[in-house]
Amino acid sequence: MASLVLPDSSFYINCARGGVDPFVALAARLEDYEFATCGMVVLEVCRGRSNPALLQRFRERFAIMPYIAAGASVWEQATQLAWSLDRRGAVLPAADLLIAACALQARAAVLSLDAHFREIPGLKVLEGLD
Repeated sequence: MASLVLPDSSFYINCARGGVDPFVALAARLEDYEFATCGMVVLEVCRGRSNPALLQRFRERFAIMPYIAAGASVWEQATQLAWSLDRRGAVLPAADLLIAACALQARAAVLSLDAHFREIPGLKVLEGLD
C-alpha cells in the first residue's frame, strides 16, 4: 500500500516557479505514494493562480485527490499545536499548523520545503519524492 502524503503549497509553488507541472510530478510517483490535499492547501495554491484557465485546471486536479477534512478535531489539534509550540518559542503560521494537523489526523507525511513543519512533533516531513 502506498504511503499517504499531503503536499504543502510550497511544493506546488516551487514546481510552478521551476516550470514543472506539479500534478505530473505527483503522478510520476503514484506507485510509491498516494497524494491527498486539504482545504488550506487548495486555498493557498489557488489564490496564487492569476490565469483563470490554470486556476480551473488546478481546481479540477485537487477535486480528484483524496481530501483531508478539517473538522473540529483537526482544529483542536492545530490549536493545541499552536499553544504548545508558542510556549517553546516556535511561533508558526496558523495555516501551517492547520495543514500539519490535517496530516497528523490522516497519518500522512507532509511534502514541503517549508522548515516550519520540522518543528511539529510526530509529523513526518518529506523534502522531496526521491
